Amino acid sequence: MPAPTATRGVGFRSDRGPVLIAVMLSTGLVALDSTIIATAVPSVVRDLGGFSQFPWLFSIYLLTQAVTVPLYGKFADVLGRRPVMFFGIAAFLVGSVLCGAAWSMPVLIAARAVQGIGAGAIQPMSMTVIGDLYTVEERAKVQGYVAGVWAAASVVGPTLGGVFAEYLDWRWIFFVNLPLGAIAALMLFRNFAERVERKRHQVDYLGAALLTLGCSLVILGLLEGGVAWGWGSLPSVAIFVAGAAMLVAFVLVEKRAAEPVLPLWVFTRRVLVGGNLVAVVVGAILMGLTSYLPTYAQGVLGSGALVAGFAVAALTVGWPVSASLSGKIYLRIGFRDTALIGSVFIIAGGVLVALLSPGSSIWAAALAAFVLGLGLGLAASPTLVAIQSVVGWDRRGVVTATNLFSRSLGSAVGAAVFGAIANATLASRFANPPAEVAGHLPPSVDATSLVLGGHTDNSPVTTFVRGALADATHYVFLGLLAVAVLSVGALLLMPRKTARLEF
Repeated sequence: MPAPTATRGVGFRSDRGPVLIAVMLSTGLVALDSTIIATAVPSVVRDLGGFSQFPWLFSIYLLTQAVTVPLYGKFADVLGRRPVMFFGIAAFLVGSVLCGAAWSMPVLIAARAVQGIGAGAIQPMSMTVIGDLYTVEERAKVQGYVAGVWAAASVVGPTLGGVFAEYLDWRWIFFVNLPLGAIAALMLFRNFAERVERKRHQVDYLGAALLTLGCSLVILGLLEGGVAWGWGSLPSVAIFVAGAAMLVAFVLVEKRAAEPVLPLWVFTRRVLVGGNLVAVVVGAILMGLTSYLPTYAQGVLGSGALVAGFAVAALTVGWPVSASLSGKIYLRIGFRDTALIGSVFIIAGGVLVALLSPGSSIWAAALAAFVLGLGLGLAASPTLVAIQSVVGWDRRGVVTATNLFSRSLGSAVGAAVFGAIANATLASRFANPPAEVAGHLPPSVDATSLVLGGHTDNSPVTTFVRGALADATHYVFLGLLAVAVLSVGALLLMPRKTARLEF
C-alpha cells in the first residue's frame, strides 16, 4: 500500500474520492443501525416482551463486535483491508435479515450477534483505510466528511426508527440496511484496490477463543447478576471467576504467540493506553445514553417514539459537529489538549443528564444529549488519529482495531453495568409495591411495557411503574456522570506530544 501524500486531492473528485465515498457508505451502514434501533427498543419490548433482556440487544451486538475486531485488525495487516471489509458487509446484511425475521427476544438477540460480527469488520476497516490514504493534515478534513455520515444518520436514523415503530413495523429498521449495504459493497468492489505482499502467517485462534469466552462470561455475569441470580450466589461467583481465569490465560497465551491476535505492546505505550482507555469511556457513555434516553423519554416523560428519536438525534448531531472542528484544533494545540477540551463538555453533559427528572422537558433531554455529543466528538476523533499517526502501515490495522475494540468493549460493559443498575432498581421497587398496586402488577420488570410508547394512562399501576422507571433511569444517568469524570484521568495518561513509536 503506497504511503499517503499531501499533494493529492482530498475531495470527492480527487483520485481517492470514489474510495472515500465507498468508505462513507460502509460507515453509514453501521451508523444508521446504531441510531435507528434505540428509539424502537420500547416497541420491540411491547411486541416480543423481555424488558430485562433488552440490554442484550446492545450487549451481544457490541460483544461480538468487540471480540472480533482484533482478529479483523490482524487479518487486515496480513490479507489487506478489502477482503475483510467485504466479509463484514456480508455478515452484517445476513444479520439484518435475521433480525427482521425474529419472532422472539432470544432469536432477535442471536441475530444481533451476527450483525455484530459484521460490524466488527466494517468500522475499524473504514478508519484504517482512511489512515492509509490520508496524511495527518488531510485527515482533519476527511474526519469532517466521515463525521457527516453520523450527522446524516443522526437525523435519518432516529426519525426512521420512530416512524417505523409508531406507524409501521419495527422490523423495517433492519430491512432498511439491505439497499445501503448493497450499494456500499458495489462501490468498494469497483473503486477500492490494494497491493498486499503475501506471506505465510499464523492465526492466533486460541487467543481469540480465550478472549471471546472470557469477555462473554464477564458480560453475562454483569447482565444477569441481581436478576437471574443473586450477586453473591454460586452461579454469579463461578461465572466471574471463570471469566477472569480465561482472560488471565489469554494474556499468557499472547505472550508466547508468534503472531498474537491482540499484541501486548499496545498496552505498553502511553499514547496507545491513554487513547484506548478514552475509547472505553466513550463507548460506555454512548451506549448508556442511547439505550436509556429513549426509555426515559417514552416511559417517564410520556413522549412518543418519534419525539424520543429526536432527543437521541441531538447526541449524534453534536458528535459530528465537534469531530469536524477537532481537526483544526488538534493541528494547533495537539491531540491530548483537544481531547481534554472535549472532556469538559462530556462532564457538563453528564451533569445535565443526571439532573433530568420526571418534571423535565424533552428539550432538556435533547440539550443534555447534544452537549455530551460535542464532548464525545472532541475526545474520540483526536485520540483515534493520534494512535494512527504513531505507527506505520503494517501496524495501523492493529492499533485502529484495538482502539475500536476498546470502544466496543466499553459499550458492551456499559450496557451490562447500566442494565444491571436498571434491572436491580426495578426489581427492588416491584418487590415492594404499595397496597393499591399489589396484585395488579405483572410479576417481572416486563411491567415497564405498561408505560412505554407514550401511554397517558394515570391509573395507580402505571403511575407506580412510571415512578419506578424514573428511579431506574436516574441511577443509570448518575452512572453516566461517574464514567464521564473518568475520561479526564484516561486522557492524562497520554503524552502531550506524540512521536513515531520505536519497536
